[in-house]
Amino acid sequence: MPPCPACWQPASKRNGLDRHGRQKYVCRPCRHTFTENTASAFSGYRWPRDVIIVAVSWYLAYPLSSQHVLELLAERGIDVSHRTNLNWVQAFGPQLAAEVRRHRGRVGRCWFVYEVFLIRKIKKRYLYRAIDEDGVVVDVLLREHRDTASAEAFFRQAIKRSRVIPNEAVTDHHHPYVKAVATTCPGA
Repeated sequence: MPPCPACWQPASKRNGLDRHGRQKYVCRPCRHTFTENTASAFSGYRWPRDVIIVAVSWYLAYPLSSQHVLELLAERGIDVSHRTNLNWVQAFGPQLAAEVRRHRGRVGRCWFVYEVFLIRKIKKRYLYRAIDEDGVVVDVLLREHRDTASAEAFFRQAIKRSRVIPNEAVTDHHHPYVKAVATTCPGA
């Protein structure tokens, strides 16, 4: 039995089903009625948390469009709208990404660092990216300039998020990288 979200007492009993077919509980000490979703981030959503998590993870983990995700859900008898799926991704995507980041393995100490030139809304941008020796993405950062300040900011952010200082940083020997590695990772 889940604890009561009002008083957090574990003493609760079943009290029928709500209008969506979910199990209702009533807290014996405070008489508060609740479901398993009452105190969660999924409170107020029509669909069960499992359906929402699967739809969001499909959209984020695989190169699928929203329409593809809707077709996969429809094959399983779940009929949701395009807007509902995008609302789920916006609401639960950052939480799911943070949870995945929290449970991922330790980042290695050998980083392969590079940047990619992008044009976004007619503006030039540089996407800095680091990958460890096992192919795990350490971090990414989008910047306007390809200079020492941007490289240092990227290394500081990557070290802060991964909590690992690399022993080795493999780059294309672009001069700002050499300075950034010397200042942010002195042992590399």
